[in-house]
Amino acid sequence: MEMPGQNVPDEEQEPFKDSAAVPSPPPNNLASQLHETVHELESLSYTISHDLRAPLRHIESFAGLLGQNLAGKLDADSAEYLGVIGQSARQMSKLLDGVLSYSRLCRRELHRTRVHLDNALKAALQELKLEMEDRKIDWHIQPLPEVEADPWMIREALSRLVANALKFTRTRETARITIHASGSSDEIILRIEDNGVGFDMQYVDRLFGLFQRLHSDPQFEGTGVGLALVRRMILRQGGRVWAEAKLDAGATFFVALPKPK
Repeated sequence: MEMPGQNVPDEEQEPFKDSAAVPSPPPNNLASQLHETVHELESLSYTISHDLRAPLRHIESFAGLLGQNLAGKLDADSAEYLGVIGQSARQMSKLLDGVLSYSRLCRRELHRTRVHLDNALKAALQELKLEMEDRKIDWHIQPLPEVEADPWMIREALSRLVANALKFTRTRETARITIHASGSSDEIILRIEDNGVGFDMQYVDRLFGLFQRLHSDPQFEGTGVGLALVRRMILRQGGRVWAEAKLDAGATFFVALPKPK
């Protein structure tokens, strides 16, 4: 078989070479290309989510204005359609806010320092005071160690994990939340346990994915962004995060961070 611009007879062509034998770009070039691609994707997601917010605000605002101007003139179906338009625009805005938060987190510069987890947790609990009002909560908090990490990211991660425990224990007469830490030779492992509704472990791989929600019950609001942000924050500290649970029997979230040197 003759290829265009190629007059070498078949029997004289060079034998096929396995792709493993073809030289690859130097590792540092691959790392540089990967870094550039990730940066471009982060910039793209930021730009898209940022630029789409204004049109969505217009859709929501004008749907609301139409509903006010045509009050009493619309049939039930048309009024419902307008309501769905406004509600969908609001939901889309929340999702875009989540993309923006995720993108900003990816671009945020790390500032590593010694962080006392006790102080970070106190700040997180202070931020969540409104979530605790009129609730019976049985707290079990043990002294926590120091880690070397970005103070803002650690506090934010703790705040989101505790907020998650507070949310999914709402249906309990008395919420029970336990926070403690243990250590291994090279890691500090933080545990946040609750007696909430839990989740089915067959879906655990989706738990920390962006826009993934394991509970469709409307009483548990959310966009599926919070735990994805937690995972990203902890990964940027060189740590890892995972969870274990049983449906209707509570959940435990684990955060492993490198021990300070």
